Formats: sequence, C-alpha cells, structure tokens
Amino acid sequence: MGVNVDRVLLAEPRGFCAGVEMAIKALAWMVRVFEAPVYCYHEIVHNRLVVEEFTRQGVIFVDNVDDVPPGAPIMLSAHGSAPEVEQSAAQHGRAVVNAVCPLVTKVHHELKVRANKGYTVIYVGHAGHEEAIGTMAVAPKVVRLVESEEEVAALGDQARPVALLAQTTLPHDEWSGIAAAAKARFPELWMPGRSDLCYATTNRQAALRAIAGRCDAVVVIGSANSSNTVSLTHVASSVGCPRVLRVNSAAELPDDLEGVVGVTAGASAPEWLVDDVVKSLAPKNGIESVQSIEEDEYFPPPHQLRDLIKTIWSASALTLGVTPSGQPPANEDRNVAAATMLAHSG
Repeated sequence: MGVNVDRVLLAEPRGFCAGVEMAIKALAWMVRVFEAPVYCYHEIVHNRLVVEEFTRQGVIFVDNVDDVPPGAPIMLSAHGSAPEVEQSAAQHGRAVVNAVCPLVTKVHHELKVRANKGYTVIYVGHAGHEEAIGTMAVAPKVVRLVESEEEVAALGDQARPVALLAQTTLPHDEWSGIAAAAKARFPELWMPGRSDLCYATTNRQAALRAIAGRCDAVVVIGSANSSNTVSLTHVASSVGCPRVLRVNSAAELPDDLEGVVGVTAGASAPEWLVDDVVKSLAPKNGIESVQSIEEDEYFPPPHQLRDLIKTIWSASALTLGVTPSGQPPANEDRNVAAATMLAHSG
C-alpha cells in the first residue's frame, strides 16, 4: 500500500488523553471485578474499535439507564451525564462507577455555580454531543447553546449577568472566534480563569499544526462521532494540507497516498491503531516523530471504583499484568497503560 509514501511525520502528542486512559482502565477493572454483563451508559469513549472490544468482553452499552437490571454494575461514560441520569443509575441497588473526565466535571461545576448566582450561561458546544447534553442538563433553564458567532449575535439582550462556558473538545480556533464575539456582545461577560478547553485537545491540535504544512496528506485516526478527532481534520485543512483523511483503522487507508504523510490520532484512539497505519504506509525513508508539547497528565481511577476494589481486594486474585503489593493496584495504576488493560481484560 505504501510504496509511494516517502516519509511519515508522527505528531506528538497524539492518541489517548488522561481522561480516556482513566475511563478505559476503569471499565477494564469493572470487567475484571464483576460477572458479565457489565453495563455502560453511552459509549465509554468515542472510538468504535474500543467499544467493539469491550462489547466482545461482555460490556453492554445502553442509552437509557432504565435498561440496566436492578443490582447490575453500571459505568457512566467519560463525557459526563445529566444529574437525573446519575440519580437514576444509582437506584435499584446498582453498583455505579462514574468515569466522567475531571475536565468535564469542572465545566459542570462552573455552570452550577453561575446558575446559582443568577447568570445566563452561554455554552459553546455541538448540539447533540453527549458532553453538551450532559452539561446543559445541569442548569437547563439558564443555559443557551451557541455554535457560531452568528448565533451569539442573534442572542437577545439579557437582563441577567452573562457567563461563557465551553464543550471541552472544541477546536481552539472555533472557540476563540465565538468567545471574541461574546465579549463584544456582552462587555461584562464572565469567563472562568482557566480555559474550559481540554489540554489534550489543544495540545493535539498544536502538534498537528506543527507538521501539517509539511505534508502532502494527513491521516487522522479516530471515529466519526469523536468531536476532537473531527476537529483535527479541520485543523489540518485550515493549515493548508491538500489532502486530509479520517480513518478508523489501517484497513480504511486508500492505496494512492504518496509523498510525505502526517499521522495523528484523536484522544480516544489507541496507539496500536497508529502502529498499524504506519506499518501499512511503509514509508521508504522512515518515520520522523515531531514533538511540540510534552504531556504528563494523570487522572486516578474514580473513587467509587477504588472503594469497590478495596472492598474485595483481600479476597480476590486480581491481576493488572504487574505484581500487586500492599494495596489494590487500581489505586496506583499510573504506570499501567489503558491499551494494555483493554487488551488483557477479555
């Protein structure tokens, strides 16, 4: 396939972020701890192949927690859930682990605080995305969803103070334009001191910008329903790369790629997909890894999971592929890769 590919430029960082690592490890632990089936509300992360692998291991993904039998274990996805979903999941003796990304939790908290202080909240996000749905459900009466600068301009005068929050996976360029329009429209606009945009989304976009201008084509690995993956394709196009492809796996690569090909992966795509793509491209003059930012973020397992593992640790022969010592390994899993846990859960 890659006979005409001269060189591959690998964007660094790429692939799994700390929130995805945490969520996948947590669900892998659920598969270990409980008899199948384990239930998950919505896709644990937006990657088709990850979801298919968990399904093979006995996870059932549902869009309504009422479909989960009483007493069954259920995990809430990394994208965050509406408060009423969290409450409903905990009913009927279900064991609930909430794998929401801490960065999404931050936005939920900001929305709740602003609502309680009497603000109207402009939320910049994509209609229908699970993160946006879950966030807006925190205070639906005061939040206004906008997706463009034009929609900001169309907002009527507001009698209440106005705050601006965002879906964490937005492209920085999209967010900055809408934020500027909101500031101009509402001069007293409140914004959080620390950006709502996910550090990993921003970093992966910056890493791609660093290589896209040098490429004849860019391959973005990830699923179509992954907001940050789709954003990466837009970034590569905006830099001027003449050909940008999104693929789920190497099997979807076309056979006419040539010249210098850039490769990156969305925050929900495991590294083994990157390895397969690079192998298929078979660059004649090798691979260049281009690192623009160094990441060292780590999110510990959800507290509900740590409590569950602690309770059964003394009576269970659980393994992580490492030698347990002293306390449950779910409490100290920093050095265990999520992809490794996913591969060895079944």
